[in-house]
Amino acid sequence: MQAFRTRIRRVALGFIMILLGFFSLLLYLELSTILHRHIDGELVALAQEESLRVDLATDHVHVAPHRQHEEEELEEFDDEEELQQAIRYSAILDPNGRILWSGQSTENRLPVSSQLITQVLKGETVFETFHEPGHPPIRRISIPLFIEDHGRFILQTEKSLQFVQETLQWLAWLLCGTFAISLLFAWWGSGRLAGEALAPVNALSQTAETVSGQTLSTRLTLTSPYTEFQRLAHTFNGMLDRLQQVFEGQRRFVADAAHELKTPLTAMKGNFEVSLQRARSAEEYRETILSNLAEVDRLSAMIKSLLTLAQFAGDRPPLVLQSLDLPPLVKEVVSELSVLADESGIHLQTESQPVPPLLGDASQLKQALINLLDNSLRHTPSGGRIAVRVESHDRSICLSVEDTGPGIDAQHLPHLFERFYRVDQARDRQSGGTGLGLAIVKEIVEAHGGTIHAQSQVGNGTTFTITLPTGEIHS
Repeated sequence: MQAFRTRIRRVALGFIMILLGFFSLLLYLELSTILHRHIDGELVALAQEESLRVDLATDHVHVAPHRQHEEEELEEFDDEEELQQAIRYSAILDPNGRILWSGQSTENRLPVSSQLITQVLKGETVFETFHEPGHPPIRRISIPLFIEDHGRFILQTEKSLQFVQETLQWLAWLLCGTFAISLLFAWWGSGRLAGEALAPVNALSQTAETVSGQTLSTRLTLTSPYTEFQRLAHTFNGMLDRLQQVFEGQRRFVADAAHELKTPLTAMKGNFEVSLQRARSAEEYRETILSNLAEVDRLSAMIKSLLTLAQFAGDRPPLVLQSLDLPPLVKEVVSELSVLADESGIHLQTESQPVPPLLGDASQLKQALINLLDNSLRHTPSGGRIAVRVESHDRSICLSVEDTGPGIDAQHLPHLFERFYRVDQARDRQSGGTGLGLAIVKEIVEAHGGTIHAQSQVGNGTTFTITLPTGEIHS
């Protein structure tokens, strides 16, 4: 598997190579074009200057026969020295391509093509470049030349491209050197940048490797000046905080569950041991069996509650969502528990307002309300009052259970919905509470997308308020 550091360096080098190569090619081509245009411009100026000199010189000379190949006689200028001085940088060719006069500064010339002669005699200006082995290239211009009383001729002027060639070679070496040095710096710089960028990732990996159930208090500390890595460290530490809370919560839950299960089992074992110490009457055995059956019922209720909490702790809470009207459900639960309230001398009443329907699980919401009322019935003294209210608030529905019990001290309120948490341990066990009822209520409410909170003052009773959304629930 390829290292990300190597990947960064290769990508950086690839981009730099492409950019430098493209830039170098453009620079080379542009400079070559500029230099060749400059040479062509100089040739045009020189050819025009030579043409003007020839015109001035021919004002004082006339053409006479001239010998070619020592056999054929051609026309020649009477004042040869004056014409040679006039065309010292150029050559004059007749319409047949034969050299009439050649300046002293010109190079040896190659034969002229018929196509060039035709183009020039038509009035065109023709540029040519000659490459000879062992010699620098030559740039030549051919222009039409009209000499009064003598007709049309061809004037050729040329320049060596040695300076252009040397300049471009020097530029090529300079670009190659710059390219190589840039690649070295890019390799070094990308490696350093990659190391600096990946240092927080390495620190994160090392910290993650040391994290275990016993070291969840470990936190990542980054000195990187970059906001993204500071955010990464903050997110990672936040994840560790949540994991630590969940782990410690699970550990407390297991410890509390073991303790809660141990108590009835210990009581049952004690009852059996006492019964076996000596012979007992049938009535005594019956009392022992009934006592143990009560502990078994308590164990069954606790296990059932634990299974319910385990189901809600999964990714998909056990909900069957459907549109339902909350007030009839509340009246049904209150009606079922009215018998228990009457037996305890507690007045149980409902106060409902018209509310929109909500999307929820009727059986689970009914269980949540039963748990709240059961909690209030166990903590409200005889002659007290419990009111169940249903109200509409903005786009939510509020279901509250208010009692006139002894109230709860403020220090206990944040922990009421924790598993196995009891405000009064002895009293709650005597009343048959498992310490899981409010925790189950919280899980059911949150599975419906709602919230629950408690308000209480010592001596002024307690109010539990459930807020449920009226919109759709998205799982």
